[in-house]
Amino acid sequence: MADLETREETFSIVELPLGVRLSLRLAPALAAKLGRVAGFPLDLPVNRSGGADGRLAARVSPDEWLLFAQTRRPADLADEVAAALDGVFHSLVDVSHRDRAIAVAGRGAREVLNGGCPLDLDDRAFPAGAVTRTIFGKVAILLWRPDAAPDFRVECRRSQTPYVLDFLREVGREF
Repeated sequence: MADLETREETFSIVELPLGVRLSLRLAPALAAKLGRVAGFPLDLPVNRSGGADGRLAARVSPDEWLLFAQTRRPADLADEVAAALDGVFHSLVDVSHRDRAIAVAGRGAREVLNGGCPLDLDDRAFPAGAVTRTIFGKVAILLWRPDAAPDFRVECRRSQTPYVLDFLREVGREF
């Protein structure tokens, strides 16, 4: 955990605890019809996210959602989602082992992220609930802005987490 603070900007870079990540593939028409599954909203536009009660869904393509929850039992959550989709053609894969999450939060978060990410992270271009696949330095990431706060979540492959953390901290030193 590294909190960095300067005169004008305050931000933090924190590796988040492990949680459950499920990859759901489902026909878009079925998602619109179902609306919610096991507490996860599916009726989201592409590159948008939403959720409540510790369950977050990110629609990353027309037929793909990443489902997140802070629980220690991935199998239980996967069983709950699968049961809610019983009889519906879908693919559900536990990818919890694959990625790690890093929170970049605070007033200077945009500037720190833009040190390695080419996206416009202004509120108008990347509003609350936005999520997209992009790059950070040399690494493919999922960048997510869960709410209206200037806070972002970076999902990257587990093996690339040290690189991303070091890059973020190095950029943060400039501020």
